[in-house]
Amino acid sequence: MRARHFSSSRFAPPSTQFTANTLRVATYNIHKGVRGLGVGKRLEIHNLGLGIEALDADLVCLQEVRLFHQREALHFERTLLGWPEGGQADFLAPEGYDVAYRTNATTKHGEHGNALLARWPLGDVYHHDVSDHRFEQRGLLHVPVLWQGIEVHVIVAHFGLIHSSRVRQVDRLAQYLAAQVPGEAHVLVAGDFNDWGERLDAPMHERGLHRARTGVPARTFPSRVPLFTLDRIYTRGFRCVSTHVPRGAAWARMSDHLPLVVELAPD
Repeated sequence: MRARHFSSSRFAPPSTQFTANTLRVATYNIHKGVRGLGVGKRLEIHNLGLGIEALDADLVCLQEVRLFHQREALHFERTLLGWPEGGQADFLAPEGYDVAYRTNATTKHGEHGNALLARWPLGDVYHHDVSDHRFEQRGLLHVPVLWQGIEVHVIVAHFGLIHSSRVRQVDRLAQYLAAQVPGEAHVLVAGDFNDWGERLDAPMHERGLHRARTGVPARTFPSRVPLFTLDRIYTRGFRCVSTHVPRGAAWARMSDHLPLVVELAPD
């Protein structure tokens, strides 16, 4: 079944809507809102909320987002600000943004997955399992977004740690798009691709998805000394106008990844 199109009666314009002619998209692996180990473990989810609001993006694609985690909630319940009530996606969404979340991985104490925060109306929310083996639970979050009268199919992805798994996940992504998204539709696929060797651009290109970049690819990992371009956005029907990676001590503290922000214009 293909993703549903929008009904004007169902989706009212959000209060944050504005008429810029470029779509500002961010992708960010938030490391479940926690950094450090043992006695040095610290809760960063409150700082992440401020950081995400400062990105001022139309669409924020997040990976490693907690819906709940009983052990972490107990560990941080007595800290100054405490573990937030409810899921991290809803907690992180700036005022006026819509939220979509789906679980990728279920663990002993909780679960985590991908999320989309959007200042534009969202359509139906879909999830597609692309796990390649039993040791890694991976999935795609798919949400159509109505931007400036254009239906944009947003896929939030978090690919595996093994190259052969990632190649197969590219194939499953392409099969999913062919089955669920109209061929003429605008598409963006954003996330953490774990592509250390820069080897996924070619197979993505062969399937009609082109990496959003201007000049040298933006390095986002590790956050303190970024050397690798693990976080990316691939598109169909857009051209990239600009890219930006926020840097500094605050960003380096909040996650092991830095966010990638791109400005896109429709072809």
